[in-house]
Amino acid sequence: MTQHDAAAPGLTIIGDICIDLILGTVDGWPAIGTETLMERSEMRAGGSAGNTALAMRYLGAPCLLFSEVGNDSFGGWLAQQFADVSTDLHGCDAATSISTGIIHDCGERTFFTTRGHLEKLCWQNIERQIHAAPFPGAIALLTGVFLLPRMRAVYDTIIATLRKLGYQIALDTGWPSGGWTEATRGEMLGWVAACDHILLNEIEITALAGEDDLDRAMQRLAPALRPNATLIAKTGPKGAVGLQAGTRVASTAPLVQPFDTIGAGDSFNAGYLDARLRGASLADALGAGCRTAARVIARFPRQAIEQGEFAIDRALAES
Repeated sequence: MTQHDAAAPGLTIIGDICIDLILGTVDGWPAIGTETLMERSEMRAGGSAGNTALAMRYLGAPCLLFSEVGNDSFGGWLAQQFADVSTDLHGCDAATSISTGIIHDCGERTFFTTRGHLEKLCWQNIERQIHAAPFPGAIALLTGVFLLPRMRAVYDTIIATLRKLGYQIALDTGWPSGGWTEATRGEMLGWVAACDHILLNEIEITALAGEDDLDRAMQRLAPALRPNATLIAKTGPKGAVGLQAGTRVASTAPLVQPFDTIGAGDSFNAGYLDARLRGASLADALGAGCRTAARVIARFPRQAIEQGEFAIDRALAES
């Protein structure tokens, strides 16, 4: 299940992919034992790493995706969804993880996710295949660590190895299933201190910092950053805020009325990191991330988005 472009891409993505089954909408929650008919549905590739890789595909931007799939028929289907992306998808002895997202009328989502192959993703299999950074400034994005117990156990080693290979490190952990305990905060701050682009949403940053106010939370985390590293707060429909070398920059998000916002933050990561790889300033990269996220979530079903359809957004980031 390995495909590689002749020219090595600047963004390497390492993390979680799964199958997303999106259904909606519901008003309230049905009683046990009843049946509810949905107006819309889509089965598609998902997971933080998967969503980012697909957003790069929509932008017409090259990337390389390292992950795993299960050994069932769903695993084969999932791998095929990345046919136009350079991938290294190891097959493991487990059922493919499936996440069912129920969209509520109010815009909130409820998820039911099976453990499956995500708990088998192993750094040893990836390390055998990954090579030195193709050029100075190439970025490795690590995603979904709290869903990947075998990766989490050696995350410090993963980050150190990637840095020795010459990569900048970008990090999007997601929300810890066990909550923000002191042990989890300490573990996470250790990763943050070793990364160059920390890409979290607003509630993750405030929870990590133990501050209710976003600006205070970002200032509190700033001393933990590497020199010239960037801390990004994705703030949903408001846009995004970045902090680098003591300078705060904000970008507003385009107005959209999406049915399904799942993967918005992952799509932001694609636009932001692609812009950074091409030398964009923090302000321009934030704008690129916001535009990419808005473009993706405005579409349903997303499988209809063509490769390179959002390439105009790459041109905007350069103008």
